[in-house]
Amino acid sequence: MIEAITVRKAEAADYARITQLLTDAALPLEGLTGHDNFFVLCREDRIVGCAAIERYAKYGLLRSVALEPHERRHGFGRRLVEKAVQQARRDGLCELVLFTTTAAPFFERLGFHLIQRDAVPAPVRASVEFQSACPASAAVLHMTL
Repeated sequence: MIEAITVRKAEAADYARITQLLTDAALPLEGLTGHDNFFVLCREDRIVGCAAIERYAKYGLLRSVALEPHERRHGFGRRLVEKAVQQARRDGLCELVLFTTTAAPFFERLGFHLIQRDAVPAPVRASVEFQSACPASAAVLHMTL
């Protein structure tokens, strides 16, 4: 039997599960504004992954990409990020930025490129992620859309 894997926009009822995934992955909850900018990856009806894009003018901040540990290395993280990137393009964003302390090689394989922290677009610098949630030592990556 093949299990159904789907990616969809998050709903209000998903927020508790999203925060649990982020907590389990040791990702910051600071700056989250609810479920509105999240995608969730589901195996059957169970949420096993999430990702969010926060909009800052014409820029997006990709954040909170998390999967249950046993769901990693099966292409699901790629699928989740690709769905978020597609939505960012549909929404007319020109660039995505992300901060990571552990997953730079993963995001580079998806087409993101390392940049210096001072190259982060000014609107994204207003984010909680840039201001305080992510350490200054975090790698900064971007993708032109």
